Amino acid sequence: MRQTTLLFLLLALFFQGCSISQKNGRKPTERKGEKTAFQTSNPWKPVTDVRADVALVYSVKDHHRQGSLTFEERVQTWRDRGYTTHFMSGIAWGEYQDYFTGEWDGEWHLDEGQVTQKGDTIWHGRMVPYIVPSNNFIKYMKEKVIKRAIDAGIDAIYLEEPEFWARAGYSEAFKREWKAYYGFDWRAQHESPENTYLSNKLKYHLYYRAVEECFSYAKEYGKSIGLDVRCYVPTHSLVNYSQWMIVSPEASLASLPSVDGYIAQVWTGTSREPNYYNGQEKERVFETAFLEYGSMESMTAPTGRKMYFLTDPIEDWPRDWADYKKNYQATFAAQLLYPRIADYEVMPWPDRIYEGTYRTSADSEEKERIPRFYSTQMQVMINTLNDMPLSENKVSGSQGIGILMSNSLMFQRFPTHQGYDDPQLSNFYGQALPLLKRGVPVKTVHIENVSFTQTLEDIKILIMSYSNMKPMEQTAHDYLAKWVKNGGILVYCGRDNDPFQTVQEWWNTNGNNFKAPSEDLFQELGMKAPFGEGEYSYGKGKVVILRKDPKEFVLEANSDTEFVNTVKKLVESRSNAEKLKFKNHFSLTRGPYEIISVVNENVDQTPYTIEGKLIDLFDPTIPVLDVKQVNPGEQAFLYNIANVKNPEIPQVLATAARIYEEEITKESYAFVAKSPLNTTNVMRVLLPGEAQVIAVQDKDGNPVESTSSWDEASKTCFLGFENNPDGVHVKLGW
Repeated sequence: MRQTTLLFLLLALFFQGCSISQKNGRKPTERKGEKTAFQTSNPWKPVTDVRADVALVYSVKDHHRQGSLTFEERVQTWRDRGYTTHFMSGIAWGEYQDYFTGEWDGEWHLDEGQVTQKGDTIWHGRMVPYIVPSNNFIKYMKEKVIKRAIDAGIDAIYLEEPEFWARAGYSEAFKREWKAYYGFDWRAQHESPENTYLSNKLKYHLYYRAVEECFSYAKEYGKSIGLDVRCYVPTHSLVNYSQWMIVSPEASLASLPSVDGYIAQVWTGTSREPNYYNGQEKERVFETAFLEYGSMESMTAPTGRKMYFLTDPIEDWPRDWADYKKNYQATFAAQLLYPRIADYEVMPWPDRIYEGTYRTSADSEEKERIPRFYSTQMQVMINTLNDMPLSENKVSGSQGIGILMSNSLMFQRFPTHQGYDDPQLSNFYGQALPLLKRGVPVKTVHIENVSFTQTLEDIKILIMSYSNMKPMEQTAHDYLAKWVKNGGILVYCGRDNDPFQTVQEWWNTNGNNFKAPSEDLFQELGMKAPFGEGEYSYGKGKVVILRKDPKEFVLEANSDTEFVNTVKKLVESRSNAEKLKFKNHFSLTRGPYEIISVVNENVDQTPYTIEGKLIDLFDPTIPVLDVKQVNPGEQAFLYNIANVKNPEIPQVLATAARIYEEEITKESYAFVAKSPLNTTNVMRVLLPGEAQVIAVQDKDGNPVESTSSWDEASKTCFLGFENNPDGVHVKLGW
């Protein structure tokens, strides 16, 4: 017992150290021209010349195809085309066969894969296991992978997806790490909630250590050769990892001085994971994506780290092009509804997007490469990201409602104990979807960040539960209590009867005798046992306890009324408070861009209507509309010509290519458009009058076939022609 108590004290100090260092948040080192990026394991090709700012060159493995290029030669192919080059590789898996087969150090290391209770290794590919990141593997990553990338002149390292499957934890390598970390022999996680908690904390620690040591080495080695190396973690959201039953350090990595930022890996594949609402389990791609992006933004906002948002025009799972298009629009709109993020990974793996074949329809096995209408639309969309502005505007709807999250959401997902289940992460979605589906743009709040003033400063009502997570530090309750005392309203939902309430942790060790961590919080809030359901005052604020687990609000139809009415009453009880607005849509204006999403499963089924001179950016013909109607379950992305800056100056408003070398005279406007081969460019160009001369030529001055039209009402010229990565030269005269 003493040994276990000491163990949890050490773990508490570990996580406390994370929070203390988080208070010293700092702005990452920024570089101009690094707003957009994409990742690729291949050399430059004319058909994948995406024209984002940064090419994230993946893996140091030399290619024995495509001309037997070395890693350094692959990097140079992108530099030769004007790209900034960064380096990316996996840290939980990758093409590290030379490590596993003993080529690197003469020893076989396939026993370092993640293994399930049945003894099965979890594989990511042929001879590519998910890894238990031992100190020896970390040494390999430093010497064989990171050093080579930096020696190639790379000054930004991305180690993606530090992932440990919750169902793993049975390998000999993991047992060795357990003994080294805890000081006692391994215990099987399926045997008790406490063993599960211990197992997942160790998984969390192992990848925290791996990232910390690899990035610290990268910075130190880079400095030794005169490079200021920056380090980033591309990672799924806490929402997704928790739902998919994967453990990863997530928020705690932002505390590391060696971590400069993240890529939020959110796309159709993560956001289409079904969840429950109103008793129905199904895909809710927009809503899930909105919560995923939100959890990534709120994780890093107080720390000053850079955040890229990722979307993917397709996904890992083979489906049809219409499915990809619909869900791409949903995730793309969701990311744009966060106006304080304006850096983007525009796509992963352009080779599979442009050159892969996928089904022509849901009921057909016929496959084809990306249709022109979709590649054109996609390129219009990603080229807006090169210019997407930050904005002080807020997404429409009642602001100030937050939902508390913790990294420990990942610790309770697998296996289940004592019959307590949380289907599809319903204890989280039960707090979010009843409000989100009514048009309330809820925010997520990370308990690991509550020591930052910024974390709670805009939150009026905080909803929380310990049914699916536990506070890893007692000090978090001090900050929550202070926030309530100063006027915050806390809504606690939970029966506090899940089996993880009884694991040996700070709330029931070292002199504490609480049956649940919530009891410590309630005591901090001036309350006395038995902490029954009801409303309590504390300082200028109040606490409301609902003795139901949040999953009960969504697993059965029409079960969220009490919860929603409670939140509504509390919002409207504040002095000078506006009513809680229920609606069926979200909208945001960012510079000239209008982003709209209309939710379904809402009593209000009316479409959203917007008027003006609007370019429809989800339509590959980019028409100018006077009215746009958005139906429930749909999204819209529009360019509002009325919001153009300096409308007297000729400019490209929308295009499926990137624009370079602009030249403006009193009577003409010229530029060069570049985009991948075998794709079609469409563009709308704002001009002072109808063009009398339209010249479209290749780089050698040869004419390029084009189509054009003039829209007098919007003063825009439409142009269409085939793209060329070498550039198409356009000159318009009036």
